[in-house]
Amino acid sequence: MSSSETEPSAEHEGALPVVAPQLRALRRRAARTLEAAARAAGLSPAHLSRLETGQRQPSLPMLLALARIYGTTVSELLGETVADRDAVVRAADMEPTAAGGWTYWQAGSPGRGMQALRVHVPYGSQGDIVRVHPGEEWLHVLKGRMRLRLGDTTHRLAPGDSAHFDSLTPHRIAAQDEGGVELLFVHTLLQSPTATLCLGPTPGETP
Repeated sequence: MSSSETEPSAEHEGALPVVAPQLRALRRRAARTLEAAARAAGLSPAHLSRLETGQRQPSLPMLLALARIYGTTVSELLGETVADRDAVVRAADMEPTAAGGWTYWQAGSPGRGMQALRVHVPYGSQGDIVRVHPGEEWLHVLKGRMRLRLGDTTHRLAPGDSAHFDSLTPHRIAAQDEGGVELLFVHTLLQSPTATLCLGPTPGETP
């Protein structure tokens, strides 16, 4: 068993308490079996089952993948409703969420065609995960320095730098400084249940 298959630590337990029942309810609403949903997300049925029962906490990329598969948004996976949709998001209302080593804050209204986040990426966290999925992404570095790999090209971004790219281009994000990097992140959310997010596995992990 790899370290990724171990039980969640006390530090991460309860980090996303509403996600487990939401994942199961949304999968059933989408009329997908556990096996079919897991296959579409690039996970094993056992891995998805652990997410649905709260034994594992999903990373942000996993949430994005499952949201697209179920034809919904990360906000709904997190238990937010359309009734919560407001034009203005106050700083005091932004609750941090830890997932997959990242910390992120919802910086936009739920149920929209774009997802806006403020993200803190720690040094060494998920730097080897390659993402490929439909849509566009825009990011802006607020603090720290980061390394963005797009296809075969590596870009180094400093505070004030931005990037806007087609997310079908294989890409990966990594913090260059030990203090991590903080950025604004906006991406399109495809509302089709057939849209998928393809992730490269973390080294040593078999989903």
